[in-house]
Amino acid sequence: MMDASLLEEITAQAESDEVQQLVVGAVVQYDGKVLLLKRPDDDFMGGIWELPSGKVDPDESLDEALIREVKEETGLDVVSIGEYLGCFDYMSGSGKKSRQFNFAVDVMASEPVELTEHDVYTWSVLTEEPPVTDAVKGVLVEYRELAERVDD
Repeated sequence: MMDASLLEEITAQAESDEVQQLVVGAVVQYDGKVLLLKRPDDDFMGGIWELPSGKVDPDESLDEALIREVKEETGLDVVSIGEYLGCFDYMSGSGKKSRQFNFAVDVMASEPVELTEHDVYTWSVLTEEPPVTDAVKGVLVEYRELAERVDD
C-alpha cells in the first residue's frame, strides 16, 4: 500500500537512533477536515487532542499498523494511505523513546466514529488553530502545505 523503500528507510533510521517504540499517526481527512481525538483526563497526557495513533506491533509493518490503529480507535476504514508527513519523538508513559510516523489517510466514510480509547472527537477545519501539541501542529502544517500544493 505504501512505498516499501520509504518504510524501510524510516524504520532503519529509527533503529539507528535507538528508538525503542515505533508509533504510527494518521491525519484522517474527509471533506476538507481532519479528525482529532481527545485523550481521557486520567490517561497519560490526559486531555490533549491528538491524531488517531498507536504502537506498531512486533512483525507488523507501518502501513498495517496504521490501518489497524485507525480502525481500533475510530471504527473507520482506511481506503488509501497518502503522503508521509514526517515524524516526531517523545517519551512514552512507560519511559520508552518513541517515534511517531505520520501519514495522510482517506477513509471510506466519516461516520459513525466509534471511540474506544478517547472521550471526544471533532472534525477540525485546518484554517483554525487546532488544540494540539506543537509536534502534531507541525504534522498538520505539513499536511496543509501538501494539500495547498496539490490544489495549485
